[in-house]
Amino acid sequence: MAKKKNITQDKIVEWYMNSVLTSGKPNSVFSFAQECNFDESEFYKHYASFENLEKSIFKIFAKETIHLLHKTEAYKEFSAKDKLLSFYFTFFELLTANRSYVLLQFQGIKSDFSKLSVLKGLRTEFIHFVNGISLDKIDFKNEKINKVQDKTIAEGYWIQLLMILKFWIDDESSNFEKTDV
Repeated sequence: MAKKKNITQDKIVEWYMNSVLTSGKPNSVFSFAQECNFDESEFYKHYASFENLEKSIFKIFAKETIHLLHKTEAYKEFSAKDKLLSFYFTFFELLTANRSYVLLQFQGIKSDFSKLSVLKGLRTEFIHFVNGISLDKIDFKNEKINKVQDKTIAEGYWIQLLMILKFWIDDESSNFEKTDV
């Protein structure tokens, strides 16, 4: 059978997530490419390793969240607070649609914090998003203090997102209603 051509990043992500959920993490890029019927070299055009691919998945979730928000006409008129809340709701809807994969990624996180490295791309996207929505700040009339404040606000919301993520992972309510509240 002929190998598939023009393999996209999205296709590789979709196949990888399905592979991980159905048969576990592939042993090698070669076996993964064989399983999905494409040339191994196509994988390396997009990702250097499975670890690199895994880090990109959460970044893709964040980018897709932001894309969906910007497609909504009303979003442009939202206050900064409502933009942030909209991000949270939309992001967790995307995570819910991929809950099995997300839970698998965080399995055993209590004992191995290195798994948090998969959130590196998400963190970058989220911090950029928070910095771009003009949250209310105090003007201290001092550039250095204002820069510290900007960084502190972004980091604070990042920690908040991590806490909500942890709550969502542990949420056993139907349709994850407790997380929505």
